[in-house]
Amino acid sequence: MAILVAMASPEVELIGITTVAGNVPQPLVTVNALKMCELAGQTTVPVFPGAEGPLERSLFTAEYVHGPTGIDGADLPAPTVSAQTTSAVDFIVASCLSAEDDSLTICPLGPLTNVAHALRAEPRIAPKIREIALMGGGFFAGGNTTPVAEFNIYVDPQAADIVVSSGVPVTMFPLDVTHQALVLPEHLAAFRELGTAAGAAVAGMLDYYGDYDIEKYAMPGAPLHDPCVVAYLIDPALFSGKACHVEVETESELTIGQTVVDWWGMTGKPPNALVMDSVDAEGFMALVIDRIGRL
Repeated sequence: MAILVAMASPEVELIGITTVAGNVPQPLVTVNALKMCELAGQTTVPVFPGAEGPLERSLFTAEYVHGPTGIDGADLPAPTVSAQTTSAVDFIVASCLSAEDDSLTICPLGPLTNVAHALRAEPRIAPKIREIALMGGGFFAGGNTTPVAEFNIYVDPQAADIVVSSGVPVTMFPLDVTHQALVLPEHLAAFRELGTAAGAAVAGMLDYYGDYDIEKYAMPGAPLHDPCVVAYLIDPALFSGKACHVEVETESELTIGQTVVDWWGMTGKPPNALVMDSVDAEGFMALVIDRIGRL
């Protein structure tokens, strides 16, 4: 959905999509990204396959949430276009090195493995990045994969640690804010009533994915995590947060993947991330429905 919203938004210049092992293994993630390009009618947007596993840990996936395909419920045909032969990391590095300083935004919607590889391979890219706006983490809300760890950070905590420590401006959309962005029955109906292939695919994915989260969290709807990042690019006023120092636990098996957010400034360490904690949920959903309706 985040990809579809980005493709439907003239405010976003989408220069490429990079894939990473996360909800499902990377080859399947890549196929799904290509399917979204075809669904949006934007097959010229290049897709670059990325890391097939975390920097140090074994891959942990989430078919139990999103189904064996990663987008169960969408019922989309196989893509007719192919991914690029250039790797995601090489694309990130080359794009940054050829850009003006402070001109690119990277929007990781999964584990941060590709971005960490790129920053480690070529530190000169850091000044080229205006912002890394990522979906991941949690603080007062805890975790959704362990009691303290959110999925994207848990899958590759070492990569997350590299990113938040890189000096690049980071804007973080943790569970605290994404669990306010709920798809309610009236929103599902609105997607179906669009009468388009995109509307039907979105409604199908949400039907499948929503059942798990609604039962798990006893909420009236399923949270829309990743589209929060893209909605922020389009209308930052929808969100509010606070500049904090953030560290990622990388060693303790009990708390690995925890994002330790110094919300009250207790450590005295300088902020390294803007951590969002509030969203205009009504405005957010109106924006998402409007953009999906443009496809």
